[in-house]
Amino acid sequence: MTSPGITEFKRVLIANRGEIALRVVRACRDAGLASIAVYADPDAGAPFARLADEAVPLPGTSAAGTYLDMAKLLAAAEQAGADAVHPGYGFLAENAEFARAVLHAGLTWIGPPPDVIRALGDKVQARAIAARVGAPLVPGKPHAVADAAEAVSFAERHGLPVAIKAAHGGGGRGLRIARELGEVAALFDAAVREASAAFGRGECFVEAYVDRGRHVEAQVLADTRGDVLVVGTRDCTLQRRYQKLVEEAPAPFLEAAQQAELQRGAAAICREAGYVNAGTVEFLLSPAGQLSFLEVNTRLQVEHSVTEETTDVDLVRAQLLIAAGHSLATATGRAAGDSEYLPPRRHAIEFRINAEDPDRGFAPSTGTITRFRPPGGPGIRVDAGVEAGHVVGGQFDSLLAKLIVTGRDRSQALERARRALGEFDVAGVHTTLPFLRAVLTEPAYTADGPGGFAVHTSWIEQDYLPAAAAAGPWRAADPDDERVPIRIGRRWLTVGVPGLTGAREGPLVLARQQAREQLERAGQAAGDVVSAPMQGTVIRLEVAEGDDVAAGQLLAVVEAMKMENPLRAPHPGLITGLHIRVGDTVAQGAVLCRVIPADPAP
Repeated sequence: MTSPGITEFKRVLIANRGEIALRVVRACRDAGLASIAVYADPDAGAPFARLADEAVPLPGTSAAGTYLDMAKLLAAAEQAGADAVHPGYGFLAENAEFARAVLHAGLTWIGPPPDVIRALGDKVQARAIAARVGAPLVPGKPHAVADAAEAVSFAERHGLPVAIKAAHGGGGRGLRIARELGEVAALFDAAVREASAAFGRGECFVEAYVDRGRHVEAQVLADTRGDVLVVGTRDCTLQRRYQKLVEEAPAPFLEAAQQAELQRGAAAICREAGYVNAGTVEFLLSPAGQLSFLEVNTRLQVEHSVTEETTDVDLVRAQLLIAAGHSLATATGRAAGDSEYLPPRRHAIEFRINAEDPDRGFAPSTGTITRFRPPGGPGIRVDAGVEAGHVVGGQFDSLLAKLIVTGRDRSQALERARRALGEFDVAGVHTTLPFLRAVLTEPAYTADGPGGFAVHTSWIEQDYLPAAAAAGPWRAADPDDERVPIRIGRRWLTVGVPGLTGAREGPLVLARQQAREQLERAGQAAGDVVSAPMQGTVIRLEVAEGDDVAAGQLLAVVEAMKMENPLRAPHPGLITGLHIRVGDTVAQGAVLCRVIPADPAP
């Protein structure tokens, strides 16, 4: 039985870009709605703008001047005659002021009510809601912390480590983890500064930190009648810098009691908050098996695709139907009165194909995509926002595509994932593909070793990359060495290749040249030169020409693809040759300044 058509609105403006904008375009087409894309200058001709029924330009090249400009978006909606707005995720999707402005303009907002966005976007209020319904919580302050002294007092009373979090933030910004009492005050001040710069509000709160925990979450749908449905669970533990890389549904290796507590807590929080439309309730699972509420994302998630593949619920179509006033039963095709939990029918894993270089700590990579060949075959879905010829700049996030692999169970999904990642071919920019392929050989993730499923939210930085850097494909070999690393089974060995240093061409010579360039970059970082690690925008400048700096002192911050990259002094010395200002766009490798060692004292 097919879902009914949507009659309450006909023309949907999509206030976003990339693969999520294209995902909404397709949902609108399935539902018989007109889709209206908006696009910044760099996105002219992008697949989402080309495939939408209409596309309105947003003159400008930066996110602030286009996809974050409420006035421009509302003007585009009026120009195109839109009667609804879908925000996608990121940008203004969780901005209560934008939701309110859309409603004030007489348009339908495809998301939760503005007051709910505001309440759940304030992490202190969200914790209070979770406490009222008895959801699991770690010890934490019930209000924003007044100053560093109060943060230190909390750590003394509850122990270490503690997490200092921006009350109005997310995505890892305004977050610091203190593991020693002596660093709490400084980290609190740093979190406040970062939260102020990123979100315009510096309030932070403090709570106990779940060390080596797993990130698990529940997908929720709710309608205007007060009905709430938990559409399965997900695991999003594999992250780098608190940004997800691999997600799967259902969350594996949960005990029945843990799953029940997660689902009950998610439903109760949304019901208490008066939630409407799609949202995600996130939790941490400690090594001891204890759940603790993390936050609510008041929007569609990037990883919604794995839930769709495992439950056969089109979440974007459901968003449209709920926004049009339909019941939850109509939006999901389920009979009224069914359980508020929807069990999965199969297993799915999503891999984020980002324009990032794992060899340089996942630094953003820019350039032109010269080849883009996605995989196919049974159980394979690719949601892509790019194609060959697309120029990847530093203005927006690094997500190029999502590979979603589905199997009857986790084992089959992993088998298909190895095949699909092996087929996926992208050239022109560095991507996360080599790292993702390597992860599927790790027993800590595949759970085929004696330790079982052993990943945690900091596993990449703490456990995996250090080992890989020492003995894996990310090791920078000596460019004048005739030895090369090869892999035999799960072991990396070094073998000699006579004559390699004298050869002029061939794949090994190319690899040696790349290693030389990598060492040159490392040498720059360790020498006098401070250069931009990627193309991006200078968002902070902490020094001036002639300043005397200490080793490790923060000099500037360059932002690219929503990632902040601090640049620090390689050694003590004087700043010379400084020629950048806040707001400048810098190219990868551009020399920003030099740190000249001070003359030794006589």
